[in-house]
Amino acid sequence: MPIYTYENTETGEVFDILMKLSEKDEFQQNNPHLKSKITGAPGIVGGTGDRTRPSNGFKEVLSKIAEANPSSALASDFGKKDSMSVKKRDAIQRYNANKGD
Repeated sequence: MPIYTYENTETGEVFDILMKLSEKDEFQQNNPHLKSKITGAPGIVGGTGDRTRPSNGFKEVLSKIAEANPSSALASDFGKKDSMSVKKRDAIQRYNANKGD
């Protein structure tokens, strides 16, 4: 559900209300002294946790991309974590850093 920001035109108080979009029109009709304020994109309240994690299949794809591109940002996040792979990535990063000298 979105969070809406309102200002009370009588008191100047600004506050947030969590309500369904379908309830917003009726709420505004019943409260004419409240003025809707836009403070940015509407805040959406939702779940977290497993919804934000990539699936195992997608992790596998990311690890293959990381393996093929050891100097990429994906390599440090999704690449192999064994000592040889880490040493290889570190060596490539050192080489790329010194290449500009």
